[in-house]
Amino acid sequence: MADNHTLSPREAFEMLLAGNLRFVAGLPEHPNQDAARRAEGVLAQSPFAVLFGCSDSRLAAEIIFDRGLGDLFVVRTAGHVQGPEVLGSVEYGVSVLGVPLVVVLGHDACGAVAATRSAVEDGTAAGGYVRDVIERVTPSVLAARAAGHTEDEDFIAEHVRHTVDLLLDRSRVLAEAVDAGRVAVVGLSYRLADGTARQVTARGVEVPADVVS
Repeated sequence: MADNHTLSPREAFEMLLAGNLRFVAGLPEHPNQDAARRAEGVLAQSPFAVLFGCSDSRLAAEIIFDRGLGDLFVVRTAGHVQGPEVLGSVEYGVSVLGVPLVVVLGHDACGAVAATRSAVEDGTAAGGYVRDVIERVTPSVLAARAAGHTEDEDFIAEHVRHTVDLLLDRSRVLAEAVDAGRVAVVGLSYRLADGTARQVTARGVEVPADVVS
């Protein structure tokens, strides 16, 4: 299996975006999805990115970024909320697997954000552990409201930024890797209708504005 540890954070990001462009254009290459790749990955893995995204069934990372086996180390929770298990998984990708890129992937029409907005605005209560998800999304919703935002896209972007900030605030391993230039953390917002991934924020890598639609 190819060693992706030699990739720079920017090179890894460009690889990810190239796959998304193929997906959007309807020209996927389906790389690394054959029997040879499966056999190659039996003894080791060398993903080029950690992808921390929402659990929404429409956000299948390997599909929307046109990647295959061993390419992405994927962590998903509803509303991409994070706890110790998420932080440990991201740190594993960075410190053990040596990935040069961490991506936070949000999306429009996110049920977790919508439920949190309803809870904040209407007092709508949720039961069970869904309440815990809403509590963790609430700071993002409150920040978006304080900024005067009313559109779904702005609430999603705020939640992606908040998630990136939390990762770096809570994980010294990740923050030190970014400060050293070994890793970049990028926040993307996915559009369900057209399949594009739009950059919301980036830490540790300079990305031209026209690279992401």
